[in-house]
Amino acid sequence: MRRALIAAIVLPAIVIFAAPLRAYLKIGTFVGNDIVGIQWTNLPIRYFVTSRDVPGVTAAQLQTTAASSFAAWSGQPDLALSTQFGGFTATEPADTDTVTVIGFQSHPELERTLGATTFTVDDATGRLIASDIFINTAFQWSVAPNGETNRFDVQSILTHEIGHLLGLGHSAMGETRVNSGGGRTVLGKRAVMFPIAYPPGSIVDRTLEAGDVAGITDIYGTTAAQEELGALSGRVTLNGAGVFGAHVVAFNPATGEMVGGFSLTDAGDFVIAALKPGQYVVRVEPLDDADIDGFFDTDSGVNINFQVTYYTKLVPVPAGGAGAAIQIKVKAK
Repeated sequence: MRRALIAAIVLPAIVIFAAPLRAYLKIGTFVGNDIVGIQWTNLPIRYFVTSRDVPGVTAAQLQTTAASSFAAWSGQPDLALSTQFGGFTATEPADTDTVTVIGFQSHPELERTLGATTFTVDDATGRLIASDIFINTAFQWSVAPNGETNRFDVQSILTHEIGHLLGLGHSAMGETRVNSGGGRTVLGKRAVMFPIAYPPGSIVDRTLEAGDVAGITDIYGTTAAQEELGALSGRVTLNGAGVFGAHVVAFNPATGEMVGGFSLTDAGDFVIAALKPGQYVVRVEPLDDADIDGFFDTDSGVNINFQVTYYTKLVPVPAGGAGAAIQIKVKAK
């Protein structure tokens, strides 16, 4: 049995593993030489809340907020996903045990980390045993319905962290500005799972975006979802060689929805699944609006030395499958 810190929402954050050739970055773990995606197979997911109040938020309010954040994910249509509150506990998040716990902890040494998610997995099988989330009390918190100036919103951060707990990695659907003193400021984003948080007072990340919904459906979608939704796939190349780590965005002009994925092989292959049927504009861009280690290991060979490129045609996505694979040729900067 092994426990590891896998992901955090920060100003910026980290992901350890990404399962290859899935529609989005997924959190995974090595079993031998293979990567097994993190996924709950025993449902409902039973979780507990540490019985500790902090300034501005009681343990009872944290539990109510956690329930709302879980519901944001499990309430999406055609998912095989459910949760159950097990009660309050004196157990701390990240204790080495087999219980899933959410709670506040003080981590002043993590000066840009708002919250983090850890997992306990079976070394032999990769089976997910438990997952814990801590919210960092080095920051000020609020559960006010409309947010509170100068305090981060618990529900927004928990919704992001619960996305990790369910198996999702980070999305690159966001735009940032590099701060002179270090870190980045979000100018806008289209995914709760973007690794950089909005400023204090914002409650935007209580609500999932299209890419978040597609990602969770890709993991937990029912047979009905597989029949109703489709996928697009292809390859990103530069001078004939595959591009690893390119950010691929599918835009549906009819709905205005944007869903992002990545090329996840050395050959530049990508798949974006759980898409609504329709015609899509496909754009490829370098991963340069957040630190690369928020998505991939620093030595993974992500290529950001290419220009933003659009595929020359609309790409059809049929229900229940994928259309023909496309090839997108990018040029060096």
